[in-house]
Amino acid sequence: MDEITRRATGVEELAAELQLVVGRIARSVRQAHAVGNVALSELSVLSRLDREGPDSPGSLAESERVRPQAMAATLANLEQRGLVSRRQHAGDGRRVVIAVTDAGRALLADRRSESVQRIAAALDTEFTPAERHTMLAVLPLLDRLAERL
Repeated sequence: MDEITRRATGVEELAAELQLVVGRIARSVRQAHAVGNVALSELSVLSRLDREGPDSPGSLAESERVRPQAMAATLANLEQRGLVSRRQHAGDGRRVVIAVTDAGRALLADRRSESVQRIAAALDTEFTPAERHTMLAVLPLLDRLAERL
């Protein structure tokens, strides 16, 4: 039994270890590069728009679990750099819809490519095929956890 397994015997201990490990991974990936000098919150919004399509500022704020004012600031920064565009809603001209631009998609692709290559290299050199299979099996559980938080 490894050290983490020994420490994470209860639900709270598991939660604490999971928070620690996921945080370390996220920090390592973030610190490895600075593509376009984009904040994590901005990357999250860009990724959501790329994945789910155009959306309203209010809906984005709710999905990202931030205040509408914080989302307005994030969207203003992204729009100023040409990473998102703002247009009138087709059915209701009073509403605004935000969409990721080609420049935003390019930035996401560059960042994903670099991060994925770094992670792939570590997985390839530091983990056995069986260990990689175990990680793959856990991904749906981690995704479900992310959706519930």
